[in-house]
Amino acid sequence: MEFWKSDRRPTIKSVMTPFPHSVDIDDPVTEAEAIMRAHGVRHAPVEEGGRLVGVASQRDIERRVDSARGAASRGRVSVREVYEPDPYVVDLNTPLDRVLLEMAARHVGSALIVRKDKLVGIFTVSDACRVLAQVVRARFAPAGGDDAA
Repeated sequence: MEFWKSDRRPTIKSVMTPFPHSVDIDDPVTEAEAIMRAHGVRHAPVEEGGRLVGVASQRDIERRVDSARGAASRGRVSVREVYEPDPYVVDLNTPLDRVLLEMAARHVGSALIVRKDKLVGIFTVSDACRVLAQVVRARFAPAGGDDAA
């Protein structure tokens, strides 16, 4: 059963993208990009010493590497130089509405999902758009006619 047809508030677990992959803070940005490409995502959680410390996005890499140094220098730039510290991290059982409101309040593009402090998934603005589209389709039937003038 889809979460929006239930009477219970959905948790982030029901809509997150399972994503146990991360990069080390001292990896080259090319490693982060390779993970993003391999999994069809635009964010890579960043760890230092096995602890989540941030998130690197494709947008951050493009903005900070391409504009300052040029694409040819990618292999010499570390994730440390482009990542966003202090990521928004939530437990697997956090209510979805709380995550959505907090992402909006913080102006962040992703939430890292953990279970017992271990990375288990990610939820991005793209995921939020997908969820919203599913809710709208489920709640509002298509109109019978063409209302366009």
